[in-house]
Amino acid sequence: MDMWKILVFGQGLGCDFDRLHELANQHKTVRQGHGDFAVDAYYEYQTVIDNISLLTPELLAEVGKLVVKTGHEVAKKTLAHP
Repeated sequence: MDMWKILVFGQGLGCDFDRLHELANQHKTVRQGHGDFAVDAYYEYQTVIDNISLLTPELLAEVGKLVVKTGHEVAKKTLAHP
């Protein structure tokens, strides 16, 4: 799984790995976050567990900071607190 797919699946759906595995393989709305959701990909159960487990709170905080920083750059604004 590439990082984008891990982030899409790890969006805090509040479900267990069994449900997330089913959503990853069957639910077209969730798969739309992949970009080309028409591609028939299948994710093994252990792959889902192993990859989603990489999303630690610390990592998600860093991703959040990068998203905000990039948003400010795109909007040509400066951060009030570096």
